[in-house]
Amino acid sequence: MGRKKGDKDHHKKSNTIRHAAGETWEDPTLAEWDENDFRLFAGDLGNEVTDETLFKAFSKYPGTLKARVVRDKRSGKSKGYGFISFKDANDFVKAWREMNGKYVGNRPIKLRKSTWKDRNAETKFKKEKERTGPYSKRR
Repeated sequence: MGRKKGDKDHHKKSNTIRHAAGETWEDPTLAEWDENDFRLFAGDLGNEVTDETLFKAFSKYPGTLKARVVRDKRSGKSKGYGFISFKDANDFVKAWREMNGKYVGNRPIKLRKSTWKDRNAETKFKKEKERTGPYSKRR
């Protein structure tokens, strides 16, 4: 069973276009995350916190999908923050309330709602187009 010309791969995720500091690029790392998840930003992480440590701290919530500590590409050192992904909004809210200020590793963690979707250049373009499009109230 081979593919026929013109068949589309519906399972393939496209890279997300990112824009920062006047530059635009494709970010393939975001394809690893569920695009319809509920995501927390975790700040004040110590150097000892790993992806596994962070995931384990939130694993008591059944909707926990993934945890990632952001690291410097060259040195591999933690940048002191990360993200936790949830498939369920209730687990997301419960984790946010219960875990904010709790120790993960050697420090209390600071949680807030992730704004990763707002940083996607394509999403910003769509929102701007909706706001200023031909049927918008602004003219």
